[in-house]
Amino acid sequence: MHPRFISAFDALPADLQSALRPVLDDTQFQAALTPEQVASLMQQTQLDADALALALLPLAAACAVAPVSRFNVGAVARGASGYWYFGANMEFTGVALQQTVHAEQSAIVHAWLRGERRLEAVTVNYTPCGHCRQFMNELNSGTDLRISLPGRRVSTLADYLPDAFGPRDLNITSLLLDDVDHGYLAQGDALALAAIAAASQSHAPYSGSHSGIALRTASGVVVTGRYAENAAFNPSLPPLQAALILLNMQGEACESIEAATLAEVEDATLDQFAATKATLEALGCTRLTCVTLHKG
Repeated sequence: MHPRFISAFDALPADLQSALRPVLDDTQFQAALTPEQVASLMQQTQLDADALALALLPLAAACAVAPVSRFNVGAVARGASGYWYFGANMEFTGVALQQTVHAEQSAIVHAWLRGERRLEAVTVNYTPCGHCRQFMNELNSGTDLRISLPGRRVSTLADYLPDAFGPRDLNITSLLLDDVDHGYLAQGDALALAAIAAASQSHAPYSGSHSGIALRTASGVVVTGRYAENAAFNPSLPPLQAALILLNMQGEACESIEAATLAEVEDATLDQFAATKATLEALGCTRLTCVTLHKG
């Protein structure tokens, strides 16, 4: 079991501990549950899906990286595929607070990067802030997305975000988690290829500034992230933060990044390079390469 889960695991009810131990002891566990694992946990604990997701929140919160607030928030995004994805808040010392990742964003982007195409519910241990409510409104689930919190009835995003403004108000038809391929030409070394592939799946319908990043750690692990733009602009999530979410969910330290490649559109309306460079340097990585995207 990864050390970060031990304290939260020890506080769980005995029947849930027994059901979860084989899952958490698996060295391949990367903070996501398969449909079969979810079904097995429900059967062994006699919890329904909503109750089980709530019970798993301490494990999700254990993934938090919160050196600024010291306040751990956990979330579980439940995919239409049956897969469940953990998420947790992330903060980075030495950079602006705007680079922070919220738990709901983490779980949603974790699902997106794993190939999930639609979410049915998000379970979180504290009320979603306005930033996260707006971020969730970019999803193809729309305001029908179910939101579950401890001690409250399950509601929808529409309940938490009345009179919502989102992509549909701007006649945007490609929504977050939709399957897209912008068709950028694959070229360069392995990190460049991974960054370009990520950019080809990024979501930037407002600016057209598609971007993606690939990170390599000292152990040789490579993760990628994609830009997730938002109709309200400010809740947009940069590609670096998306990659850091995946790195964290895989149990790797963000300070282990050895090299990074950012892929961006030439003369884009938005430039991710400066903020990416500053955040990476704060994490101890000074090897950032930028490549230009070209249509294939």
